[in-house]
Amino acid sequence: MRLIALAIILILGPCFLPAHAATPLAAAATQAAPASATAPVPVPVPTALSEQHYRSGNVLWVVSTLWGFIVPGLILFTGLSAKLRDWARRAGNYWYPTLVLYFVLFTLLTSLLDLPLEYYATFARPHEYGLSSQLFGKWLQDELIGLGLGLLVGALVLWIPYLLLKKSPRRWWIYTWLASIPIMVFLAFVEPIWVEPLFNHFGPMQDKALETQILDLAHRAGIEGANVYEVNKSVDTNELNAYATGIGGTKRIVLWDTIIKQFTPDELLMVMGHEMGHYVLNHVWKGLAFGSALLLLGLYLVHRTSGWVLRRFAARTGVSELGDVASLPLLILLGGLFAFVFQPAVGAFSRHLEHEADRFGLEITHLNHACGTAFSKFVEHDLSYPDPGPLYVLWRSDHPPLAQRIEFCNSYHPWDQGKPGEYGQYFRPTGTVAH
Repeated sequence: MRLIALAIILILGPCFLPAHAATPLAAAATQAAPASATAPVPVPVPTALSEQHYRSGNVLWVVSTLWGFIVPGLILFTGLSAKLRDWARRAGNYWYPTLVLYFVLFTLLTSLLDLPLEYYATFARPHEYGLSSQLFGKWLQDELIGLGLGLLVGALVLWIPYLLLKKSPRRWWIYTWLASIPIMVFLAFVEPIWVEPLFNHFGPMQDKALETQILDLAHRAGIEGANVYEVNKSVDTNELNAYATGIGGTKRIVLWDTIIKQFTPDELLMVMGHEMGHYVLNHVWKGLAFGSALLLLGLYLVHRTSGWVLRRFAARTGVSELGDVASLPLLILLGGLFAFVFQPAVGAFSRHLEHEADRFGLEITHLNHACGTAFSKFVEHDLSYPDPGPLYVLWRSDHPPLAQRIEFCNSYHPWDQGKPGEYGQYFRPTGTVAH
């Protein structure tokens, strides 16, 4: 597998390279501000460190992708999954306890096998590049919380597809899909209020003047009832971020304290305009609909291909039917394979939504210069590569490349020519009073 990984890196590596090689410059040179607050913002030239971060990240992505197939494959085809099932049966006696016990054993085993790569990718590497301020104790605490949540959610929902596999081996995939829809909506609803606060403290904005500006902007965008939260992500990372999350009564706008410290008020308002665009343009619901459609297709493909694998390798795996809980590694393996195949479509859809949100943010704020400088700061602080290669964009980018976003900030201002924007119908007139 190491030889295969090396071959993939050597063959696909050039596709990850930027279209135009950049000459590393000093960090101070990449931060050079334009002479005028209305002048176009230049695309930053990546430093030697960001070049290294970009290239090593591509290698890590290849290794992680391969590892995601190797682990369930080994557990399945060595017969270990069948042995875990047999142990669970002896201890659990009944169907549901057996299923839960198997899932716990399988999850603990895979978490242990993944631990070295997880440690490097989420703790050691960010510290190596100066992107993390997290203490090892906090990292370990977050990992354990994530593991506990995974075990809890799995125990609560894994019985659904396996019960449907027992009751309807031919139609289980469509019934599982139907059952997944309310679960996905429920998780989108509760994640902001039950899950995210387990990892960081969410509190009110410390800068009340800035909070008032954000709420006024939200009112102008037609958003009522959204709360603005400041989260102490500086205990974990030096990177910058803000996002919109939740649906219905749990919708909220979240700013990391790191971005508040680094961005000017205009830059923050532009970022908030972008996040409000996600709300107003129903991107959460569109994302759920798109994801549900791909899930349906993926479940169908798993249904059509799993039978052949089970028949072909039954003697080796000790698993002869998909309704056997020991088939879980096969479901993960096939699901991961089809998710990998779908990734270009997922990324393209996500980039489309992000571009719409960029346009919305510009139209509601007219802060073109602040838009460009904000994205430039992402290049500086997050070591984001501004102009990645085509294969990177195809398989790894869920946002448009930062170079394209900066150029869009510079060029999109139809109001200067007296032309209407695309989203003006969503905006309330300036000066209306929020109730």
